[in-house]
Amino acid sequence: MSKLFFKYLSVGIVNTMLHWVVFAWLVYKEDFSQATSNLYAFSIAVTFSYFANSYMTFEKKPTTLRYIAFVAFMGALSYASGLLADRISLTPILTLITFSAISLIVGFFYSKLIVFKDKK
Repeated sequence: MSKLFFKYLSVGIVNTMLHWVVFAWLVYKEDFSQATSNLYAFSIAVTFSYFANSYMTFEKKPTTLRYIAFVAFMGALSYASGLLADRISLTPILTLITFSAISLIVGFFYSKLIVFKDKK
């Protein structure tokens, strides 16, 4: 499992950089709320993450159903993180750090146990 997690982490590093750049641009340059910025940044990054993890980490053929399951779950997590950050006036950098950590761990187990689980 550690080799699998390391692959997931490697994709996650690139995914996180992509997410953070889009998030920062929307918050600081476009004056979007954190919730909205996090959702948009997530949408771009999650598509990359899904396909990269599908091919590189779990070595599974991407399907529409898997993509929807992954995006819906991770999208809800993303928006909830941004919404909570807005409500408690969390600084944007702490929102990014918190969401990145939570999504790495929760996303890995959700992907492994649900999205890319071997059918029996």
